[in-house]
Amino acid sequence: MSDIITVKDLCLWYGSAQALHNICMDIPDRSITALIGPSGCGKSTFLKTLNRMNDLIPGVKIKGQVCYQGQDIFAPSVDVNLLRKDVGMVFQKPNPFPMSIYDNIAYGPRTHGITSRIQLDEIVESSLRDAAIWDEVKDRLKKNALGLSGGQQQRLCIARALAVKPKVLLMDEPTSALDPISTSKIEELASALKENYTIIMVTHNMQQAVRISDQTAFFLLGELVEYGNSEQLFSQPKNQRTEDYITGRFG
Repeated sequence: MSDIITVKDLCLWYGSAQALHNICMDIPDRSITALIGPSGCGKSTFLKTLNRMNDLIPGVKIKGQVCYQGQDIFAPSVDVNLLRKDVGMVFQKPNPFPMSIYDNIAYGPRTHGITSRIQLDEIVESSLRDAAIWDEVKDRLKKNALGLSGGQQQRLCIARALAVKPKVLLMDEPTSALDPISTSKIEELASALKENYTIIMVTHNMQQAVRISDQTAFFLLGELVEYGNSEQLFSQPKNQRTEDYITGRFG
């Protein structure tokens, strides 16, 4: 399995506060990578670095290298809009646009220049099917997306991210605001999507990481403490701090 993202000596500061310390990590293509660790340990900061969402925060300084498909994403020649098309983001709280279900999905493709109704219809249907929500919404595509349940809204947001044909999906605690049934639907969905996409997911739920991830990275105080095969990391962690965290001694 080849690596789609390679991170070398990544450091990040918010003003004078250092949030990430020398992170090195290779992320394999078409797999699920879970990022775990206590609140404020740098997981979401790291995730948002991978598609340069941190560029939007004033006073951020970044050193080191993040290569996506062999190219440094911080190189001056990189088009950030194209990077974010390839490396999509699904947030913690579902955030559908206040418009119809159809227009939510068609929004991204339209911004990238697709205007043909036939093409848009196809993209909307295939994205909703890929996000396992087509059967629930196919008869109400013109209805406002805000009328959906929380779990449906989150799957809609995943469909919206898929509509621009990304290669990587970044998920920042995508199930933390959802009930157990919706959570298991999103987990099933993530497991199905890794056939065609690379998924990198921040989760507070260690059982979730055990259930669906191929590899897990444990962050603590902005450092990457341990990274490896999920089964191995949870059953035989190499680092004492990892063991202390997963056995509940702190965090």
